[in-house]
Formats: sequence, C-alpha cells, structure tokens
Amino acid sequence: MNDQQLQAVAQKVLRRIFIELEASGRHVHVTEAQAQALFGHKLTPDRPLSQPGQFLAKERVSVIGPKGRFDNVAVLGPERKEAQVEISLTDARQLGLKPPVRASGSVAGSPGVEITGPLGSISLQQGVIAAQRHIHMTPEDAARMGVQDKQIVKLQVYTARPLIFEDVLVRVHKDYATFVHLDYDEANACGFQKGDLGRILS
Repeated sequence: MNDQQLQAVAQKVLRRIFIELEASGRHVHVTEAQAQALFGHKLTPDRPLSQPGQFLAKERVSVIGPKGRFDNVAVLGPERKEAQVEISLTDARQLGLKPPVRASGSVAGSPGVEITGPLGSISLQQGVIAAQRHIHMTPEDAARMGVQDKQIVKLQVYTARPLIFEDVLVRVHKDYATFVHLDYDEANACGFQKGDLGRILS
C-alpha cells in the first residue's frame, strides 16, 4: 500500500468512530416571498454547504433588535416555509433579545426581529433562536454508532481546549451528511479549528 492508500484507509477508520465538527455563525433563513421583498428575486447560490442541497447565498441582510444590529449577515438557502434567525447567546445580548435554545424549525413563542435588505424590510413576529447543538447524521452512520433520531447524547470534542458537550441533539435523515454543528460561542469555548473531530460518548 502506498501513502495515499494508507491515508484513505485511515480516513475511513476515523469516520467510523469520529464525527467532523463545524462552527455555524449567525445566519438567516427566509421564505421565497420574503426573499422577493428583501432582494427582488429568489436567493442566489454562492457556495454549497456541507448538508446536501443547502447553500450560502450571495445575498446579505441586516438584523435589527431592540438594542443593536448586525450588518452583512449571511443568508442560507434554499428558501424555507418559515423564516428563522439563528444567533449565539452572545449575539442575543448585543441585539437585546432573549431567544430560546431550540432545534432548528422550532420557533413558536420565540422573539421577533427586523430584517432589512437592499430593497426592503420585513418584521418577524417570531423566529429568533439559539440553535441547540446537534449532529446531522445519515441513517447508516446512526445505525453504526447506535443512536436514533431526536436522541440526546454527550459528545467529547478533540480540540485545542477539549471538553464534553452535553444535551447534543441527534438528527437523522437520509438527506443529511454526518457533521456536528456548534455555534460560535461553543466553538470558541472548545478552541475549534476546521477539521477537528468529536466522538459520541452516550
């Protein structure tokens, strides 16, 4: 076996035990109608994300809360059925909001915010959350690692500042790719760098 073949085998072994970490910054999801109101057209893909079919859009927005604002905020596509703004708890303090820690899509009773684009603004009555740390998993990886959809697990992360995250939500779907998603508060806490890995403990 040459070095390239050995590296390929090692990567396969690693992926059977460990899961790659990703850090997710503040971002916005909008509906098709909201994209039209903000930009005058549907979202324009800029580059693909790790989850199949999802992309970073070329469009950017401002997010405005009671006490502050963030400009040049990323918009992720494709368009959704309901708008959602995902921020860290540090971001929330700067905006003057108290968002719940929730799984993506669970926005009932969450605070609202104003979103502005180059052509207009929209006012959300709800939709701002701090995303619960979670693992996207394929059914095959979930079966191999002995976990199920919506299970809560502990995750050991092997980073510059190793620690164990509790209350990590497992999300299993045939359209997912297997990655851990942390927000920037969590990523900074553990000293995350691209390519770092984690392992489910329970």
